[in-house]
Amino acid sequence: MASSPSPERRLPPLRPAELDDEQRALRERLMTPAGRVETAPDGTLHGPFDAMLRAPRSGTALQALGAALRYSGVLPDRVRELAILRVAAHHRSAYEWHAHAPVAAALEVVDPHAERVAVAAVDELLGTGDLTDDAWSRTVDALGEAGAVELTTVVGYYALLAMQLRVLRVPLPDGAPPATFCT
Repeated sequence: MASSPSPERRLPPLRPAELDDEQRALRERLMTPAGRVETAPDGTLHGPFDAMLRAPRSGTALQALGAALRYSGVLPDRVRELAILRVAAHHRSAYEWHAHAPVAAALEVVDPHAERVAVAAVDELLGTGDLTDDAWSRTVDALGEAGAVELTTVVGYYALLAMQLRVLRVPLPDGAPPATFCT
């Protein structure tokens, strides 16, 4: 039987003065206005971003994929955010919930049908690791082929981040309320 993870953070956050050149370059990319990365008063990065600094080559690739999904993807913003919240709830990822629940709440419903289909597809992906032919067809009909493919990428990307956050025991920022997962 697996034991519960300890609450202790496994890696102390990297302070800006401790970074090498590769790490510093990635931190600068993360700190652009589009990055919207939360920082602590000492300049350390919250969430998955400190982990990206630990392995800056793969961190740079992860950051680029995340930016592509958030800022130049084909999915409607609310569909993307709802998918992220389903992943966060499934993996009990408090940081993902903390970061994305306010974003989703601020977005207006544009296409309830697309949202329902996307959420059902995400739930099936998370539950089985696959989509039935019918679910795939419904997803393509609602989101287009590119949207359906991107939805699977969003699920995989945020599941990867949830795993890293869990393994590294990354806490919520000081003063953040505990996650209240709802699905």
